[in-house]
Amino acid sequence: MRGFKVHQDQVYLAKIGKLKIVWSRELPAAPSSVTVIKDCRGEERITPTRYFLSFVVEIQPEILPKTDNSVGIDLGIKTFATLSYGTKIDAPKPLKKRISKYRKLSKSLSNKNQGSKRYEKARLRIAKFHAKLKDTRTDFLNKLSTEIIRDNQTIV
Repeated sequence: MRGFKVHQDQVYLAKIGKLKIVWSRELPAAPSSVTVIKDCRGEERITPTRYFLSFVVEIQPEILPKTDNSVGIDLGIKTFATLSYGTKIDAPKPLKKRISKYRKLSKSLSNKNQGSKRYEKARLRIAKFHAKLKDTRTDFLNKLSTEIIRDNQTIV
């Protein structure tokens, strides 16, 4: 069994148990192994812990059509990246949009007594907030890198 079993709507992992699963895409073949990453969001009894599963499957790689395009990328401070053909890419500023919410959560945490149940709940709310920010940034980076790779043959 190798420590895991994949079903339609759940995955069984040895030492963890059954997990409900939200598929990002269908598995193209039977997985040979799985890597588990546990999110630092908090304790199961207050907010559910998130697990990210990465399956290893054997497939034939998709070969992208060859192009003569090449691009140079300059990473900056004011703009996230400037491409050699003049396109400027701004990074999302998820914290800037939600700074008032963060202040409210932070103030709520500082008004609680350390070690109390309410302190733990407030701490987990902040952890969940930070996880959302991280997810937004990671999503931006993944989408941008995929787009650049698909459009260009050479990246400098």
